[in-house]
Amino acid sequence: METGSLLRPVSCFPMTPLRLISPFSTSIKASSSSSLQGKGKEKGNGSGVYKGPKPKRDLVGEWVSNNDNTVRQLPIIVGGLSLFTTLLNRTLSGVAPFSDASSSQSRTDILTLGLAVTNLLAGLVWLSIRPKYISAVTPQGVECRRISSDIPDCVVPELIWAWESLSVITCCRSFVIVYGNNCLLQIGIASESLTNCGDAVVVDPTRLIQGSLYQGVIKSGTQSYLANLSLYPGRSELPFLPSNTQAVILQPLGEKGIAIIGGDTVRGFTTVDQQAWITLIAEKLDASFSKIRSMSTSNGEANF
Repeated sequence: METGSLLRPVSCFPMTPLRLISPFSTSIKASSSSSLQGKGKEKGNGSGVYKGPKPKRDLVGEWVSNNDNTVRQLPIIVGGLSLFTTLLNRTLSGVAPFSDASSSQSRTDILTLGLAVTNLLAGLVWLSIRPKYISAVTPQGVECRRISSDIPDCVVPELIWAWESLSVITCCRSFVIVYGNNCLLQIGIASESLTNCGDAVVVDPTRLIQGSLYQGVIKSGTQSYLANLSLYPGRSELPFLPSNTQAVILQPLGEKGIAIIGGDTVRGFTTVDQQAWITLIAEKLDASFSKIRSMSTSNGEANF
């Protein structure tokens, strides 16, 4: 750790992270089990095995999914066969090789040729445009676990709990909290320092606060989601995050701070992650920081 840093290493994780468990899972499981047993007893078999209707399988959808390349080539095959058949029919039928508007056969052939060419073009488009599958990346950086020495020991477990909850529930791999003019927490994967090999880049709160990303979040008071960080020029204001960070959420902590959450997947944070987990955890942290700040002010101490 750099000399003179106000951040101390973190090595304890006393609290259990949140889990995505439905509040109705236990009751549903119990009711389903009891209902199945009841049905089995009514039928006299005593096995408790469900004998009701099974869900229908989408056979067409499964076949298309398993034969993606073949399906994409079908318009080209159909269009090519239609074009060949039309030309062969016109050649063997004895019709004049040039189209004649007064001939019904010529008008039909023109429509058939148009449909065949349309199929060929559609097949070419299907082959050239394919869905892009997004997968998680391995953050390029070093492990960092630092917490400000100004934070009371009673709040440390809450910060660690917030980090572990987000890292388990979401694609969060980097977590930074800046409150007031201090960096209170820097944990997860961080960018490696160029001067001190093996050390993480220390967050510069002054530089961050002066940046457009921080100012925009504080002024709006709402969460900012950079779903694909590589497309935003403001990524240069976050040099402490790994260079290949895919997505970032900037969550305001009241009017005094901000939480920076870096993810390893493009558009990896869902609506539930943003609204249900990150927002509520941020409100809890803001309440704790505000309480500590008011206590410090009343005691004549202004640590952050």
